[in-house]
Amino acid sequence: MTTRPALVAAASASLLLIAVTVSAQTTSPVAASSAGVSKVRIVRLSEVKGQVQLDRNNGRGYEPGIANLPLVENSKLKTGEGVAEVEFEDNSSLRVAPDSIVEFPQLERMANGGTASTVHLVQGMAYVSLVKSNANQFNLAFGDQNLALPAPSHVRLQLSGTEGRLAVLDGNLHITAASGAALDVPKKKTVTFDLLEHQQPMVARDIAPEPYDSWDQTSVGYHSRAANYSAFNGSPYSYGMNDMMYYGSFADGCGMGMMWRPYFASAAWDPYANGAWAWYQGAGYSWVSPYPWGWMPYHYGSWAFCPGMGWGWMPGGSWNGLNNIAMIPQTGTTAGGGGGMPRPLPPHPPRVNEPTMMAVNLRPLVKSEVNSREQFTFRNDSAGLGVPRDGFGKLNKVAEHVQQHGSVNQQVYFSAPSQAMQGPHPNSTAVMAGSIHRGAAPPSMGGGPAGGANSGAYSGRSSGPSGPSMHSAPAPVSAPAPAPMSTGRPAH
Repeated sequence: MTTRPALVAAASASLLLIAVTVSAQTTSPVAASSAGVSKVRIVRLSEVKGQVQLDRNNGRGYEPGIANLPLVENSKLKTGEGVAEVEFEDNSSLRVAPDSIVEFPQLERMANGGTASTVHLVQGMAYVSLVKSNANQFNLAFGDQNLALPAPSHVRLQLSGTEGRLAVLDGNLHITAASGAALDVPKKKTVTFDLLEHQQPMVARDIAPEPYDSWDQTSVGYHSRAANYSAFNGSPYSYGMNDMMYYGSFADGCGMGMMWRPYFASAAWDPYANGAWAWYQGAGYSWVSPYPWGWMPYHYGSWAFCPGMGWGWMPGGSWNGLNNIAMIPQTGTTAGGGGGMPRPLPPHPPRVNEPTMMAVNLRPLVKSEVNSREQFTFRNDSAGLGVPRDGFGKLNKVAEHVQQHGSVNQQVYFSAPSQAMQGPHPNSTAVMAGSIHRGAAPPSMGGGPAGGANSGAYSGRSSGPSGPSMHSAPAPVSAPAPAPMSTGRPAH
């Protein structure tokens, strides 16, 4: 594989091409709502752990939520015993705690190219992390409040009874409350709103910790560490590049130029053998990949086959939003002489009582996962499926060993908020917000609290909640990742 400078150059080149071709997104069938304002936007469900449901505004109500599902305007997201993350085009992100409901009443692109987003927290708790931007607008709504958040900023909003508590984790907020009162709130402060009475919000001097703060901080760090790959030329479609940089790398594709390939993939691995077709009203079917890196390579660029190396992704061409069918090698043959399998497309829109997501499994889906009390198995041809994002550090070396031996077992330990460790059985929802690490647990963890009141240690499996109904089995909560989809092709 290539050196880091070459990898950065390849990433830069891909994003340069994206910046040139962003106007192609306007071919979406979604019409502009008014002069200078377009509905040509999609954000993505970037992480799913446990019970997550999504209403995609297609008239079917809530359906199973899976990673890389696009969210369009007026979508609704609901978590049960699970957590979810939503990523916006500029790498800003929203994380949703268990037992929460979030609505997306506004997802627009303005005439200046900037975005206008409104996220409405109906119940529960959510974190918002906004990256620096001069053109994008982001509103956080709850109760009768509608707060314009500056960029950059990082907040946590929790609704409890008749109160809304907004913790300013980073940035400085200027709030105009529903009562008309103006208030400046610096970082590391909490402001409490009365959701029934139009009273002056109350500001506290500190921020009370919550069990999911560590999950939020880990996710923010994951995004920020790869931000340099995602900010070239202000491209509005650079999201998902951080996942590619963690789960794979660029290499010379047998004379065809630089190609990106995921780790843990042999020459026989097929990027379109497993996934799902998701129906969107007015746009048709959209291909959804189950892989944790599976956003950008399925909406931009193209896949080519290199003999002896296998399938690789190459930047270039137009950005494909919901209409990403044209990217799929329908015949299974490429100019490079490689082979694959045909990609069955559902022959008609879903009928009444038929699902709007159709699973595709042309080959058995391989997954890396926890296989014993303190052991994680990396498997070849899993292509990163099951590998927690940013949990194991750099993956290139272990990927080389997997390529040689087919699979590699490594000792692991699990850290989670101390609230998850109380009692004889771990709290499954809090455990999902923890993280898995290679090696032995530090002596200070020892099965109990470590590193402060918000961490603990736990090794082995935990019987977490079932995943979406289209999955054949729930993923172990100690190794959060998309679960395998049920076997079978779309009905013809």
